[in-house]
Amino acid sequence: MPLQSSVTWIDGMALEASLDGHTFNLDADAEFGGRDRGPRPKGLLVTSLIGCTALDVIAILGKMRVPMKGLQVSATADLAAEHPKTVQRIEVRYQFTGDDLPPAKLRRAVQLSEERYCGVRATLAPVVTMTSSIWVNGERLPEDQATLEGDVADLASTG
Repeated sequence: MPLQSSVTWIDGMALEASLDGHTFNLDADAEFGGRDRGPRPKGLLVTSLIGCTALDVIAILGKMRVPMKGLQVSATADLAAEHPKTVQRIEVRYQFTGDDLPPAKLRRAVQLSEERYCGVRATLAPVVTMTSSIWVNGERLPEDQATLEGDVADLASTG
């Protein structure tokens, strides 16, 4: 089934977006005539990325039976200095909270999302440099910590 979305001009630089039965506003920066009535499109692009990967990670960890108390995924994006001011680089930060969380399983869930399941990441990957870090209860996991070998069977993409 094709993904369908639409935007309708409200006034000034504001738009009303419709997607999957939901509506929300978009607006431009004040320097371009916006009045801060909604997020900017590039911010939504980054939010789509972290929303997609977060949903994947939640589903994967659920199948791995990893009981976490919380997950927050955040991102910082760098834009090109000149127009069209494309997104050049995105740093994604996965922040898990919980007791006795297995680092290898967290890493594997993130890896599966980033390399196999997140369609937004796969769309951006050819043109945007993306890096990520994993944090557990406020502490960053070392970069070289081992991941689980093998696949998690029958995982369906959620994003």
